[in-house]
Amino acid sequence: MNGHGHNYSVEVSIRGPVDQKTGMVMNLTDLKEVMNDCIMKPLDHKNVDKDVALFKSIPSTAENIAVFIWDSLSLKLDRPELLHEVKLWETDKNFVSYHGQRTETRVVPPLNRRKSENICSAMSSDSE
Repeated sequence: MNGHGHNYSVEVSIRGPVDQKTGMVMNLTDLKEVMNDCIMKPLDHKNVDKDVALFKSIPSTAENIAVFIWDSLSLKLDRPELLHEVKLWETDKNFVSYHGQRTETRVVPPLNRRKSENICSAMSSDSE
């Protein structure tokens, strides 16, 4: 069986009150570490259908990968209630946005895409 690979971009949004002491909702360095553990380590340059246990039993669609990322982040974050959105870009125009309960898939016009560098990781999947 031949697979195919993707180069994804992932945006993770947090939402909550600004801490009076730190002036932040969450330290972005901490978020980046959690994202590395939950996104990059298990998914980057992997054949997700073969290398990630969950995707041996369910299709590795963008929607399912976004849910996997959400669930992984929720388990690892000190304050999972701050997690607001996981957005997985499959192409420059196609993404899935997951908010923990509902999933939204859209095609975005090429010039309207916005990207937040502080909370974005890129990953790719390998295939044989």
